[in-house]
Order: sequence, then C-alpha cells, then structure tokens
Amino acid sequence: MDETKLATLRSWIEESNQIVFFGGAGVSTESGIPDFRSADGLYNQRYAYPPETIISHTFYMKRPEIFFRFYREKMLFPEAKPNLVHEKLAKWEQEGKLLAVVTQNIDGLHQAAGSKRVYELHGSVHRNYCERCHAFYSLSDLLAMEDIPHCTCGGRIKPDVVLYEEGLDGDTVNGAVSAIRNADLLIVAGTSLSVYPAAAFLDEYRGTRLVLINKTETARDNIADLVFHEKLGEVFEKLP
Repeated sequence: MDETKLATLRSWIEESNQIVFFGGAGVSTESGIPDFRSADGLYNQRYAYPPETIISHTFYMKRPEIFFRFYREKMLFPEAKPNLVHEKLAKWEQEGKLLAVVTQNIDGLHQAAGSKRVYELHGSVHRNYCERCHAFYSLSDLLAMEDIPHCTCGGRIKPDVVLYEEGLDGDTVNGAVSAIRNADLLIVAGTSLSVYPAAAFLDEYRGTRLVLINKTETARDNIADLVFHEKLGEVFEKLP
C-alpha cells in the first residue's frame, strides 16, 4: 500500500469535520455478504431466470413465489455483523467528524454499528410493509412467514427495497445529495460505480478531496483526488 497516499488520507481525515462516506457492496463483503458483480457474485450464478429479472418489479408482481424464494435464499443475511469499516464510520460520526453515510446496500449494517445519519439509496431489508394497509413488519417477522408473506389484513407484504424498474425515494435522494454537496471530504468505497443513478451522485461533490477505494479500477478513477486499489478493510484499519 502506498504510504504517501495513506498519509495524505490520514491528514485529510484529521482536518475534516464534514466527511461523507459513499459505499457499495464492497463495504459488506467482509461481513460475509456477497456482492453482485464480482466473478463469484450474485449476477454470475446460474438460476432459472437472471437475477436482474427476478428482482424486478414486473417479476415481483407476476411471479411472487419465485421472487420471495430467491429473496430469502440470496439476499437476506440476518446473522451478518458490522465489520471494522462500519464501526469506524460510526466512531467518526460520534466524534463529530462524519456528516453522513450514503449507501447502496440494503443490509442495515451501518445502523447496527451505531451510525445514525444513513441514506439508504436502495432501501432496507429491515423494513417491510403491507401493500394494502401499510402495516410495518420487521425482518424477523418476514423470516417467520412462509412462501409469499401476507399481512393480517390479507394484503401482500413487500420488502422496502428498490427493485429494478422502481425509482429511488425522493427524500432519501435529496438528503444524500445535500450531504455530498456539503462534504469537505468525500470517501467513495467498495463500489464499481457502474449503477446509475447512484454513481452520478459523485457529480454533486463540490470539494477537492474525493477519495476512491476499490479493489479494482472504477469508471470514475480519473476524477478522484486520491485512489486506492486495495481491500477496503486493509485501508480502514490504518486510519484514525
């Protein structure tokens, strides 16, 4: 690891009190949650239907029994625990250095680590709502149900996650954009930056300290002020 770049990042963190962290699947892989696009990720496994099809709104409506079987087997990890990255971000927030976390993940591990201001662009597996009466159900409630989950009123329960063909929540987007615009240091990590509109959020940053941390190159490496092609946990264990 480049010690000069690491020293620069450490000094930027020490000098900042409006840090925003923008994270993707790579933040949670060290907690045992597989990503989607790596060689052994979800999108490269074989199913009767492509995963992108199964987790689309159209498929959810037409074939809910297959959707929920896939969802339970491949997208829910109730035993996963926060890792060093989640914990360090929560510590920065408690110290008054971190303004917000913006995440593409749906696992809720940032909140489990203690982070309070988290913008979940793609929703959360921990929130589930009846499509008829809007009653709330937790993840454990959903796991206790079989097949297609239904509310006591008879309505179908839908996870509060953004499926393909669905738009992002407006309030969440506005909060994330506002935080990024006000950041004095933006750390983007564990994401290939290939998913839009989330990847376009980087364009809202107005500062001069944009840091990208990812094991492989991203499409936005050229606009970053500091780039690390390293495992996220190995970088974070060396930060204050």
